Amino acid sequence: MPKSLRNSGKHWSSAEEQRLARLAAGNTPTRVIGLKLGRSPDSVYSKASELGISLDPPNQSPYNRR
Repeated sequence: MPKSLRNSGKHWSSAEEQRLARLAAGNTPTRVIGLKLGRSPDSVYSKASELGISLDPPNQSPYNRR
């Protein structure tokens, strides 16, 4: 984990919430979303859950089935 995150402990702005939704819809990995927003992956998971945003990749079949 990085030593410091620029938005650690700060409230999420509506612009950050919208960017989270866009990045999640674009199938961006959670760790990358966290880096782009300056948040920890746990914070990203928590906020996505609060907003009802799925972070599961929509283009992958479960258990690597085809």
